[in-house]
Amino acid sequence: MATADTDLFDEFLSQRGHATERPSWEQDYNKKQCPECGGLHDMSATQCTVCGWSP
Repeated sequence: MATADTDLFDEFLSQRGHATERPSWEQDYNKKQCPECGGLHDMSATQCTVCGWSP
């Protein structure tokens, strides 16, 4: 049921111009880049050591 509620909420937001994708690591060469602060980490990183963000 939670998935249906989330899908409905995401649809509502996207119809009004809001991004609804889940944030994830970006890649910069052979490093992971934090989408929040831009910090670069090894590919094995699971949490940003700069700002504490995790997917």
